[in-house]
Amino acid sequence: MPHFIVDCSQEILRQHSEEAILARLHRAVNSTGLFEEFDIKVRIHPFRIHAAGGAREDFIHVFSYIMQGRTVEQRADLSKRVVGELADMFPAVHRIAMNVMEFEKATYFNRDML
Repeated sequence: MPHFIVDCSQEILRQHSEEAILARLHRAVNSTGLFEEFDIKVRIHPFRIHAAGGAREDFIHVFSYIMQGRTVEQRADLSKRVVGELADMFPAVHRIAMNVMEFEKATYFNRDML
């Protein structure tokens, strides 16, 4: 935890490799100081067939899932840093967004907690 899942049009991978995108997002997330670096997980789901605004337009949307406990300001800064990094990488892509969802501590469970 945390998880950053990137949904995007497959065409953007012609501009930058998946590895380059993962590395830049990892650095952007780590720069917030909100997470332990070894806990940051980033994945990419490229879509060959897609529509944005009713047309075939390139897009990037980051769905982030983090443990609850950060302030609204911290979450907003996280989104701004990630979207800013992606906008820098993809200046011609106008549909770039991110949202932050929180895991509830009371109901979160993983294997290490067994």
